[in-house]
Amino acid sequence: MARNERLTDATPAQVWDVLADGWLYPSWVVGASRMRAVDDTWPAAGSRLHHSVGVWPLLIDDATIVEEAEPSRRLQLKARGWPMGEARVVLTLEPEGQGTRLVIEEDAIAGPGRLAPPPVRGVSIAWRNVETLRRLALLAEGRS
Repeated sequence: MARNERLTDATPAQVWDVLADGWLYPSWVVGASRMRAVDDTWPAAGSRLHHSVGVWPLLIDDATIVEEAEPSRRLQLKARGWPMGEARVVLTLEPEGQGTRLVIEEDAIAGPGRLAPPPVRGVSIAWRNVETLRRLALLAEGRS
């Protein structure tokens, strides 16, 4: 499992506003390229984002599903990107001073990505999630 943290000046509510706008998903998730649809109930448990992964013309259409949601605190997702596989992603928003400590934990749960040894897949996931948290923080700070 990979774990990354980042401090932001945005409040947990401001960060949650970005997470709750499913149409912003490709703006902060590295690898997501476009949105095709967002369930009306996003980000409630069981709701889905219908997105594409990759770079045109090599796009894969798939979905991300909310497994658990605690507004302004925690969002647990099952991110799909077949044929690459599936990952469990947990985003935690911890109040810190006037801002928020963003924590993302991610690991492959199905597909070819699961075959890589944990230390190898952890490094590649962590590297990508440094940028994911940077983008999320910038969006939340910019909207405040």
